Amino acid sequence: MAEKRDYYEVLGLQKGATDEEIKKAYRKLAKQYHPDLNPDNPEAEAKFKEVNEANDVLSDPQKRAKYDQFGHAGVDPSYGGGAGGFGGGFGGFSAGDGIDLGDIFDSIFGGGGSQRSNPNAPRRGSDVTVPLSISFMEACKGLSYEMEINRAEVCDTCHGSGAKPGTSPKTCPDCHGSGQVRVQQRSMFGMMTSTRPCSRCGGKGKLIETPCPTCNGQCRVQRKKKI
Repeated sequence: MAEKRDYYEVLGLQKGATDEEIKKAYRKLAKQYHPDLNPDNPEAEAKFKEVNEANDVLSDPQKRAKYDQFGHAGVDPSYGGGAGGFGGGFGGFSAGDGIDLGDIFDSIFGGGGSQRSNPNAPRRGSDVTVPLSISFMEACKGLSYEMEINRAEVCDTCHGSGAKPGTSPKTCPDCHGSGQVRVQQRSMFGMMTSTRPCSRCGGKGKLIETPCPTCNGQCRVQRKKKI
């Protein structure tokens, strides 16, 4: 496998670059090497793909954290030959053992330590994707566009508890309210103990016996909002 360049180097940045610096560097280089502006230029096409790959990792907080900690092996389990670039050691583990480095790194990072201590803490929602046709130059320069989306907001009836007014959620007996359970798994590092969201309560630490009639126990309701 060909040696990959450092993603920060690809974008011409230092490791501590801000999100805004990453965005600006990506836009500049994507415009410079875009195939539409460099027809029949294989080198520019390769550069364009490299820039997009670097941006895909560095613009994602979780991928960037893994990359900063483990390099290319943190975001590409196949990189470095089976053991994620660790030289094939660690008791003879290899890609053929069915070990997913992504799972191991996820167990190390655990999706954020603050959520372990407080399973009911607000979590980042999924990205909202809206199809929109724009010109190439608009994509390079950026533009503002107002649109209406459905947004999940705290239910006014149960005030976010998910339980019918007059009742309360019960503590989950499996995780005892922590929202997490301990799991042991075999990895190239040996036996590792990690914490995972409790499957019984969905990581909330509480069980709702009588759901709120408005949100059906989901704690949130969908409302339209302009952004």
